Amino acid sequence: MLKFRYTKFKIMSTFDVIVLGSGPGGYVTAIRASQLGFKTAIVEKENLGGVCLNWGCIPTKALIKSAQVFEYLNHASDYGLKATGVDKDFDAVVKRSRNVAGTMSKGVQFLMKKNKIEVINGFGKVKPGKKVAVTDASGKETEYSANHIIIATGARSRELPALPQDGKKIIGYRQAMTLDKQPKKMVVVGSGAIGIEFAYFYNAMGTEVTVVEYLPNIVPVEDKDISVQLEKTFKKAGVKVMTSSEVTHVDTSGKGVKVTVKTAKGEEIIEADLVLSAVGIKTNIENIGLEEVGIATDRDKVLVNDFYQTNIPGYFAIGDITPGPALAHVASAEGILCVEKLAGLDVHPLDYGNIPGCTYSSPEIASVGLTEQQAKDKGLDIKVGKFPFTASGKAQASGTPDGFVKVIFDAKYGEWLGCHMIGAGVTDMIAEAVVARKLETTGHEILKAIHPHPTMSEAVMEAVAAAYDEVIHI
Repeated sequence: MLKFRYTKFKIMSTFDVIVLGSGPGGYVTAIRASQLGFKTAIVEKENLGGVCLNWGCIPTKALIKSAQVFEYLNHASDYGLKATGVDKDFDAVVKRSRNVAGTMSKGVQFLMKKNKIEVINGFGKVKPGKKVAVTDASGKETEYSANHIIIATGARSRELPALPQDGKKIIGYRQAMTLDKQPKKMVVVGSGAIGIEFAYFYNAMGTEVTVVEYLPNIVPVEDKDISVQLEKTFKKAGVKVMTSSEVTHVDTSGKGVKVTVKTAKGEEIIEADLVLSAVGIKTNIENIGLEEVGIATDRDKVLVNDFYQTNIPGYFAIGDITPGPALAHVASAEGILCVEKLAGLDVHPLDYGNIPGCTYSSPEIASVGLTEQQAKDKGLDIKVGKFPFTASGKAQASGTPDGFVKVIFDAKYGEWLGCHMIGAGVTDMIAEAVVARKLETTGHEILKAIHPHPTMSEAVMEAVAAAYDEVIHI
C-alpha cells in the first residue's frame, strides 16, 4: 500500500514585477509597472493604500477639516454671521475620517483591477532566487517568483524607552485617529508634522494640549522663522509649547497619566488623560527576509543606488525604508523612477534637494530647498524676501492673515535656493517654487510672471519682490 506524506502546499506563480507593500510608494509603483507592460503583482497584509491612505495622510486631513469647520462656526461672528448652539460630535468626526479612508482604499482597489494588477493578500517575505513567500490569514504559505522584486513596506510609529506605547494611555498615531472619546487633556511628544497636526486637531476640538519638543524649536526641520510663527500662533490658540524639553517618565498607574518633563529650569510634572508619542518612525524591515537574501541595511534603512537597486540583483527598495525623506510623494516618485529605469526609459536620479515638505495644521506649513541658516552655513551670499499675509488682501478678506511667505535667492546668480510658507492653503502654493526651482527659474523671472489678484499665491511674487527691493505692498 502506498503511503503519502502531506506537506504545506505551495503554488509557484511568476511575474515580471512583484511589489511588497501597497502604500503610496507600492501601489503607484505597481500601476506604473503595469502601464509599462510588466506583468505585476502587489502584496499587502492589511488594506490597500497602506498607512498613508488608511491611517496617515488622508484620514488625518479629514479630521483636520472637521476641526477647521468647527473653528469657523465658533468664529462666525467674525464674518458678520450668527451661529448659535454650535457643538461637536467627536464620534461622528472620527467616523467621517474613517469613511474617507475607506472610500480612498476602494479607489485603490479599482485602480488595481483597472491596471490588471494581481493583489495578493498576506504577509510577504523576500527569499533568495527572486522569490516572495506570502502567508495568508489562515497560515497557508504560497510562493511567487518575479524578475524584479520591489520592497515598499513603509514604516510605523517609533517608540522610545521612556514612552512604551500601550495603545490606551500612551498612544501612537493610529490610536489618535480612532479614540472612543475625546480626551480633556493631552500631551503630544514630538513636534514634527504628525505631532503638530494632532496637536492642532485636538486643541481646535477643545482638548487642552501640551506639546513637548526635545530641540530648541517646534517643527525643527523648518526655517526658524516658520517655527517662531507657529509657536506664536499655537500659544495664542491655547496650546502649551515646551521646547528644549524631554519626557523622562510617564506614570500610567492612575486614572490618567503623569508625565515627567525635564526642562532647562528643572523637572515638571504634567497630568493628562493620555500621551501621544509622535517622535518619528521605525521602518518595517524586520522579518521580511532581508537577512536571508543578503540585502544590505544601515541604521534601519535598506541601502540602494540612485535607481533603488539593492546590493542583490533583482531586488529593489523604495519609500520610507530607504535613506531618502519619509514622505508619501517621495515614495511614489521613487517607485515610478525605479520601474521606468527597469523598462529602459531615459531617466535621471531624483533631486532630493527639491522635495517639498508640508504640515497640514492650521496655519499650514510648506517648504522646499534651503533654510536661511542652511544657506548661510554653506557660505552663500543670499537675498532674503518676506511678505506677511497681513498685507494680503485675499488673506484679510478670508480672515486668515496669520503667516508669511519667505524666499531665499543666491545674490550672484539669482538661483532660488529656498521657499518657506506658513498660512492658510500654503500646501497648495508650494508647487510653484518646486517647479520654478526644477526649471532653474530666477527671481527676476518670477517677478515678471503675473500672479492673479487677489490670491494668496501673489504673496510669492511679493516676497520675491521684497528680496530684490521692489516690493509694492509693504
